[in-house]
Amino acid sequence: MERERVQSSNVYSIGYDPASSILEVEFNDGSIYHYFDVPSNEHSGLMSAASKGSYMHSNIKGRYRYQRVS
Repeated sequence: MERERVQSSNVYSIGYDPASSILEVEFNDGSIYHYFDVPSNEHSGLMSAASKGSYMHSNIKGRYRYQRVS
């Protein structure tokens, strides 16, 4: 999955596959996570959020199944 580099103190890059509804997030520490069954509007909200880390904490973490992939 191709990720887009973002401006954030916590998140390095973000990718999204609409066919599988998987959100892929690479954090600044190099870890990569897949979040499953994430609707496209959540991806759009994350990409347009002023604070990617705050958006992740408030809207993604704890709401969607996830798996560390790297």
